[in-house]
Amino acid sequence: MTLGQKLRERRQNLGLTRLQVAQACGVVESTVINWETDRHKPKLYPEQTKALCDLLKFTLEDLADWSTKHNEQP
Repeated sequence: MTLGQKLRERRQNLGLTRLQVAQACGVVESTVINWETDRHKPKLYPEQTKALCDLLKFTLEDLADWSTKHNEQP
């Protein structure tokens, strides 16, 4: 599962809109769309990352674990 898929699934399971995620992170809604469709990876300041994790109930380890697995070479 990609980071975008993980973000979208969690957002939907929590009943949140893309706009709510965007507002919590201080970005525009199209940015969240780009994350969820894997066009771009989130590039956030620490306080924005914390807001994203708090809202979606992710830990930093959840995101780091995904990043490590995603960047491994076969």
